[in-house]
Amino acid sequence: MTQTARLAASRPRSVGARATASAAAQGPCYSVRMDDRHAHLFAVELQLAAPDPRGQEFWLPVWIPGSYLVREFARQVLRVEARCQGKPVALRKVAKNRWRAAPCQGPLQVNWVVYARDASVRTAWLDASRAFFNPSSLLLAAAGWEAKPHLLHILPPLSQPDWSVATTLTALRVDARGFGLYQASDYDRLIDHPVEMGHLLRLQFRVHGTPHEMVIAHADRLRSEVDAKRFTLDLKRLCETEIALFEPERPRAPFKRYAFLLAPTAHGYGGLEHADCTALICAESDLPHPRDGAERSAGYGQLLGLCSHEYFHAWNVKRIRPQALTPYDLERENTTGLLWLFEGFTSYYDDLILRRAGLIEPQQYLDLLARAINAVQATPGRQVQSLAEASFDAWIKFYRPDENTANATVSYYTQGGLFALALDLTLRSRSASTLDDVMRLLWQRYGRDGAPLQAQGVPEDAMPALVREVSGLDLRGLFARHVHGCDTLPLKRLLASAGVRWSRGKPDALSSLGLRLDDAQGWPQVRQVLARGWAEQAGLAPGDILLAINGQRASPDQLKRLHARAGAGDVWQAHAMRDARLVQLQAVLPASAPGPVALSLAPDASAAAARQRKRWLGI
Repeated sequence: MTQTARLAASRPRSVGARATASAAAQGPCYSVRMDDRHAHLFAVELQLAAPDPRGQEFWLPVWIPGSYLVREFARQVLRVEARCQGKPVALRKVAKNRWRAAPCQGPLQVNWVVYARDASVRTAWLDASRAFFNPSSLLLAAAGWEAKPHLLHILPPLSQPDWSVATTLTALRVDARGFGLYQASDYDRLIDHPVEMGHLLRLQFRVHGTPHEMVIAHADRLRSEVDAKRFTLDLKRLCETEIALFEPERPRAPFKRYAFLLAPTAHGYGGLEHADCTALICAESDLPHPRDGAERSAGYGQLLGLCSHEYFHAWNVKRIRPQALTPYDLERENTTGLLWLFEGFTSYYDDLILRRAGLIEPQQYLDLLARAINAVQATPGRQVQSLAEASFDAWIKFYRPDENTANATVSYYTQGGLFALALDLTLRSRSASTLDDVMRLLWQRYGRDGAPLQAQGVPEDAMPALVREVSGLDLRGLFARHVHGCDTLPLKRLLASAGVRWSRGKPDALSSLGLRLDDAQGWPQVRQVLARGWAEQAGLAPGDILLAINGQRASPDQLKRLHARAGAGDVWQAHAMRDARLVQLQAVLPASAPGPVALSLAPDASAAAARQRKRWLGI
């Protein structure tokens, strides 16, 4: 009998196979079935050999590390039941994410169903073409048993003989397709391993001796649409560059293997980091196509940047962790003022790594920097909320945007990346050190296996002292002004010191007016009103439908034409529909906002600036 046949023959509705009995006695043992794919339902069973005799509790995380929002995964849990030695056991819900079984002498078996139709990288998905789950949204933890070894039995779907499994969980006994038994040393490690299933295209490569793979879902229809050779070579260069950043003397990865788990969709984009893998979503059109030729498309460049970002997180946040998240408390918010370091610095390095690896040209990199600068400058909230505040409030603001978000908040990703740029250029211009040296010190002290402060995590106020230790510079003022304060970063001056020219384009009409619009059946509808613009002064509000400006039918093109001929001090009138009523508004037109920033290599850079640019961008 083949190994596949043995698994199929022994497949029970539980994981109580003889081969796993001794292991199950050490800790929780799960089985996951996915036979009800049209209803998007995972069926899960947990066996616990020795439940708490006072009544065993079970709980589910309310958030997933890397995505700082309480998402209430328990809301998708259905039909929870328990049995002990074949007899029903009363099970009572005692909190929003907790259940308690009546006392019994074990073994205790708990069964539940989870609805899975979230197309993000954070929870779970199941349909006829693909299955995916993060264990944090699927597998109840047995209270008191979290530190014990955990087993996970993934059962093959009955009607999908061509499906296979991709996960970085340690396999104990699996068939050729990857279905079977996996283990983790504890619950925290168990939930740090997402599982992808379906028709999978696997691109395998080694980086400094460590096995890596890119796993692409929907291979049954995308296999011929992907330039596998190019994708593999580009990823290899990217990964080599990041490993060498942290371990320049003897490059080696901090994991035994790594997997990129990629689900292409019509228009998706996003990623979530894990210690030795990442879950990704991209638009199908962003995949490299065999007929693309030598040029990398903008969409493919964006996908490589996403891979770079999540791979960098294997060091910065998964191993170098903030003290406030060491360890995680998965049942409530874990607030830290350091997300500008863990997400912002990662955002700085993601595209810089592409440049260092030769995957984008210098001007392409400068264009990406300019886009980030313009995004921040178009956000009035940068003058209201500091980076530290944005980090601390991520749980209540960043993941819950509304029509006033641009006026009240700043992105710790984008602005944090620009602060990393400013810090790096400051170090380069005033010392022999760079931000790379700071990241390596963080790694050696807080991240690497055996690091002296790994168990402690990075304190909230650690960075200025670390920077001084590396460079000899006292930059506490820089952190006070730009991390804990809202001062504008001196990027124009710093970029000039690195041989980069800063210029301005023509002002954008809608930005100058303080308007962001949507289309409502051919009429412009106000999505956001930016602070201190004409729209706010006139009294326009989100949801208003613009009918006319200065007596002419309103449209984005009309606004641009009028703005091109207007001058500061002109009075503009607007007619709009608000709550099915006509309103008439007016205000004086302010001076135009500055146009968008453009960056380029300065042809007249000084010798010192040219040397610094060479060290920074390699040109």
